[in-house]
Amino acid sequence: MKINIAYLYPLLLNIYGDRGNIIAFTHRCLWRGIQVEAHEINLGDKIDPEKYDFYFIGGGQDQQQIAVSEEFQKQKQFLVEAAETKAVFLSICGGYQLLGHYYKPHQGDELKGISILDAYTVAGHNRFIGNVTVETNLLAGNVNTLTGFENHSGLTYLEQGTEAIGRIIVGNGNNGKDKTEGARKNNVFGAYLHGSFLPKNPHFTDYLIKLSLERNYGQQELPCLDDKFEWAAHNKAVKRKY
Repeated sequence: MKINIAYLYPLLLNIYGDRGNIIAFTHRCLWRGIQVEAHEINLGDKIDPEKYDFYFIGGGQDQQQIAVSEEFQKQKQFLVEAAETKAVFLSICGGYQLLGHYYKPHQGDELKGISILDAYTVAGHNRFIGNVTVETNLLAGNVNTLTGFENHSGLTYLEQGTEAIGRIIVGNGNNGKDKTEGARKNNVFGAYLHGSFLPKNPHFTDYLIKLSLERNYGQQELPCLDDKFEWAAHNKAVKRKY
């Protein structure tokens, strides 16, 4: 079995250690004997929606988001096709905002997204910076928490057709008002969780790996790994003060 990863625009959207998500995803595949190949997609590169099973896009500043927003409009049909054929997307912060309908900064024009999440984002007046713990019902098993670190001023609101990844226990999440964090529509996921997100949440990483495999190979059960270090990191971060 093999998973092809499309790492979207790493030269522009790669702050707060978001590349660590690619590293965690890749190694948890390789430790199980699953072949994985990560391909960096930069401005002007063609996206083949049939080739890639897992798409990752990280966070960045407003200036970098402008360039990616413009590129997304050129690639929209390919990304929409990938989402509709059950490819898995994980988008963090700025990347998350651009998978929705739009991001409206304080100054300048509205940045168009590609609307594979039913959500929109507007710039807020306060910056949310701190630890986050989320309660989720997405995952089977005994652990229903996700943890990460938020650093954003954008306020994201979900619309009908998209559900939150979970409910905020610690932190502000999507907008600081409705206690939601992140978004999910089919196999497309967005979150404000830096940190990196996946290394401290091995159960969520495995969930994304299973979904990525199921696109080509049907339902899968993953062999267990020795995750004592990953769970130590997760448990230390859960419910940490903001």
